[in-house]
Amino acid sequence: MSDLADKRKFYINGQWVDPARPNDLEVIDPSTEEPVAVISLGDQADTDAAVAAAKAAFPAWSATAPAERLAYVEKILEIYRRRAPDMAKAISDEMGAPQDMALRDQTGAGEFHIATFIENFKGFEFIRPLGPHAPTTMVAWEPIGVVGLITPWNWPMNQVTLKVIPALLAGNTVVLKPSEIAPLSSIVWTEIMDEAGLPPGVYNMVNGDGVGVGTQLSVHPDVEMISFTGSTRAGIAITKAAADTVKKVTLELGGKGANLIFADADPAAVERGARHCFNNSGQSCNAPTRMLVERSFYDQAVEQARKVAEDTPVATAHQPGRHIGPVVSKLQWDKIQDLIQKGIDEGARLVAGGPGLPEGVNRGYFVRPTVFADVNNDMTIARQEIFGPVLSIIPFDSEDEAVEIANDTIYGLTNYVQTQDGQRRNRLARRLRAGMIETNGEARGAGSAFGGVKASGRAREGGVWGIEEFMDSKQISGWDVNA
Repeated sequence: MSDLADKRKFYINGQWVDPARPNDLEVIDPSTEEPVAVISLGDQADTDAAVAAAKAAFPAWSATAPAERLAYVEKILEIYRRRAPDMAKAISDEMGAPQDMALRDQTGAGEFHIATFIENFKGFEFIRPLGPHAPTTMVAWEPIGVVGLITPWNWPMNQVTLKVIPALLAGNTVVLKPSEIAPLSSIVWTEIMDEAGLPPGVYNMVNGDGVGVGTQLSVHPDVEMISFTGSTRAGIAITKAAADTVKKVTLELGGKGANLIFADADPAAVERGARHCFNNSGQSCNAPTRMLVERSFYDQAVEQARKVAEDTPVATAHQPGRHIGPVVSKLQWDKIQDLIQKGIDEGARLVAGGPGLPEGVNRGYFVRPTVFADVNNDMTIARQEIFGPVLSIIPFDSEDEAVEIANDTIYGLTNYVQTQDGQRRNRLARRLRAGMIETNGEARGAGSAFGGVKASGRAREGGVWGIEEFMDSKQISGWDVNA
């Protein structure tokens, strides 16, 4: 234990503090299967202390001028940029993102979101007229109170920044509970927050698991809102736990994205879709894991996807290069292996990859990039979120059939359309049931909200919508417009 980094402390009321009661948990490096650090899982006393600090800080923080809150966030961004190498190393160590990807994409996502929130907040109107028909009726946007933030391990800084920054800009005080599997990046984040010099109690961080600190925040009478990103199963449990205190709950959950590829798609469409599926070792809720291909182009698409899988190197997170790393844990590895075997057993055609470790690898939670063809939408691999580098290819004969297959899922996060026909793109964008539609590989613009429908949850994170998500609207009549 003496060789491990000691990361047991929590951050409560502007101080690093010891847990009320030690409850050690080792953080495992998924590239090596070796522990790299030890944290402590929080107790009810730790949760209560963090919530009490946030509650005490709320009146003063919520009354600060927006420009003052903005200045803190600008300072956070400055420090975050300086600490980027430390952040990237923590992410590689804790969840296996390869070195270059951890810096460019994982850490970079956090920088992008902070910068985008800064721009969106500058023009944010806290008091707005309802409209020209009611000149003395105003809509006021006000902070909610103490907010509990529960974040996942797969894109740690993406999710932490999408929650912490808008919550603070809105005037809330927060308690962050990062994933206990990947807590090291949030400890670096908390060091950044500490250096930024926020007033004590405005930002607090307690490590813990979902059953412990996660549930304690969800049922706590002094927590007015829970923002959660993770599995649909956990989101349902949090919603039920939060019901008795009638707090606001926003959920960003799983997905089973359909990627509709028509015969007239651009030549890079299949390769782009497969790479997106395998990116981050498949551990993205918005991954296009179901590739729906027009039948006249189907055999060609299957061959292209096979080539992408076979050309995707798998290697340790602790080296540079454009490879994919391990999945996050033994539990996750076992689940993915079971689902790959299920695909074989249910009659899908294995085109690339398959069960077991990649060739030449004998340790680490590495998964072979896997492609299944001749999948139908009733198969387990087409219905369950695998959260690994596994692509299922499904043929379709008509636009209507493609829409029917795409929408035949409990999820509704991101769907994708690849066609040169602009009218078809527009038509499908409206017919597909999802919170986000991306067409022809074009990224959504900065400030666009991230979120879904159905079992993907209905949070809207990012941009102006992401700030409003952490506020309540108040409707006021008789406003003196001349005062």
